[in-house]
Amino acid sequence: MYNDFKGTLIILVRHGECEGNIKGKFRGRIDFPLNKRGLIQAQDLAQELKNFPLKHIYTSPLSRARQTAEAISRQCRVEVKIEERFNNIELGSWEGRLKKEIAELYPKEWELWINNPEKLRMQDMETLYDVQKRAKACLDSLVSKHDGEVLAVVTHRAVLKPLIAACLNIAPPYFWKIHLDTASYSLLSHKEDRGYCLIQLNQTKHLKEYVTEWV
Repeated sequence: MYNDFKGTLIILVRHGECEGNIKGKFRGRIDFPLNKRGLIQAQDLAQELKNFPLKHIYTSPLSRARQTAEAISRQCRVEVKIEERFNNIELGSWEGRLKKEIAELYPKEWELWINNPEKLRMQDMETLYDVQKRAKACLDSLVSKHDGEVLAVVTHRAVLKPLIAACLNIAPPYFWKIHLDTASYSLLSHKEDRGYCLIQLNQTKHLKEYVTEWV
């Protein structure tokens, strides 16, 4: 479909489903692996991405992203490279805990999370601005390195949303204006004279089943 595209094409992938997704937990850097449905999603996604002339795959080091990237790698015969700057947001004491528990224990901070998470500041937590800064710098360097090629970035919701906002110059609050399901993919193009362009967002037609998350 994009064989004749003149420019760099970036496939942004959210990892497949894990236990933390379906149990309503904050994930952060907790290393949840893909669950049974997540493994199936990864296979379906990999089959879908065979339609692209993919040359490079970069992934977060966490298992759920790495397993998703490895499924794509097997189908597309492309090497997977770990990229720490695409690691998930560090959520400190919230990691691995139920969202409903956090809502009860930290009502003010929870209110910020569901309305304006860009303003959330906690001592042991990475800010969305910090995530955005590292992820955008990494993508810019990869686009420069792989000019004119197709690359995939496999990472997390809390990385992809700030990254997309940075690429499109969307001002905060942007986080809840962008929706991404597990094992979805989105397409960004990059041309030197125009910069980044969003071609497709949250493509899920390849998935037989998924559970969507709104908080």
